[in-house]
Amino acid sequence: MRGEGKKGFSTTAVHGGEEPCPVTGAHAVPIYQTSTFVLGRELPPRYVYTRHGNPTQEVLEKKVALLEGGEAALATASGMAAILVSLLALVEKGRKVGCSLAVYGGTYALARNLLPRLGMEVLMFDPRRREEVERVLGMGAEVLFLETPTNPTLDLVDLREVCGLAGEHGAKVVVDNTLMTPYYQRPLELGAEVVVHSATKYLCGHGDSLGGVVVGRRELVEEARRMLVLTGGAISPFNAWLIVRGIKTLPLRMERHSRNALRVAEFLSSHPRVKRVSYPGLPSHPQHGLARRQMRGFGGMLAFELEGGMEEAYRMMEGLELVKCAVSLGDVSSLIEHPASMTHRSLPEEERERIGIGEGLMRMSVGVEDAEDIIGDLEKALGALG
Repeated sequence: MRGEGKKGFSTTAVHGGEEPCPVTGAHAVPIYQTSTFVLGRELPPRYVYTRHGNPTQEVLEKKVALLEGGEAALATASGMAAILVSLLALVEKGRKVGCSLAVYGGTYALARNLLPRLGMEVLMFDPRRREEVERVLGMGAEVLFLETPTNPTLDLVDLREVCGLAGEHGAKVVVDNTLMTPYYQRPLELGAEVVVHSATKYLCGHGDSLGGVVVGRRELVEEARRMLVLTGGAISPFNAWLIVRGIKTLPLRMERHSRNALRVAEFLSSHPRVKRVSYPGLPSHPQHGLARRQMRGFGGMLAFELEGGMEEAYRMMEGLELVKCAVSLGDVSSLIEHPASMTHRSLPEEERERIGIGEGLMRMSVGVEDAEDIIGDLEKALGALG
């Protein structure tokens, strides 16, 4: 039995954070497409300027906070904006940040290039290895930033272990939960201090808007909001509305993504041109047991490696029709990309190799099309390789 007043995930995805419009009674969330608000006698006013906040944005924030189990949330213009303002809220100039080696390429570039210019010392580490976590904590890292599953290799990080170690050192953990969404994984319940999302991906789900979200304690989120006001990465009301609409079908989409991804992973695992497949839902995944403990499902992302390296990867992508080559993920459409030359090209070759991004590695975001059609498209493209 749920606690009094507590609703299920799907009910919250549809209704959480929403009320009928107090002026018109509109059932659907209105798009408050305005840059500024007329001020009256209320001091301080609830809304002043959309860079500071907007009623449509507020619905998105309340909804994601409820789904992640956080006290509050902040919507931003993109996932990168969410990462930046969360770190600015947590880390002062001259302090140390531990950043996982295995993260999205844009996050890696932020950690390597921008954060040091802002006065932060960045320590790169492998959060899958306990000794690596202890090393950066022992060096004084006050915040650890990581993804699980990792992008693009689909390795897992044991969140309970890492958050426990961080807690012993008084450090905080920030988790990018974009790939799993709160439907399949809730890092705050496992000890994380902050969760960030590229809402462009699964939360929106339709590839038609940009957005990001920061979730955590109310005090921390309000500090992130102050950083957002100063840096200007505000989400547009229309994009916030598109993401609110997308979240309403998040549970349905994630179940279909996950079901299709397992079938595609099983097909690829049996194909002679495929060297290996990484998908947490496969019993062959070395961390399958951790996946079953830490996540409610396995998601729609997988990686696989071709024997013929980059040349074969590009030949395969050229042979696809249904599955499109694009660098995003979480769309209802199936997408594929070559990390070494696309999303993760900013990583030095030696670091790509260290975390398993070889020349033949492909990352695939499995969509919600009929699984037979996705597999048929892959089978045709792989068969044409000879």
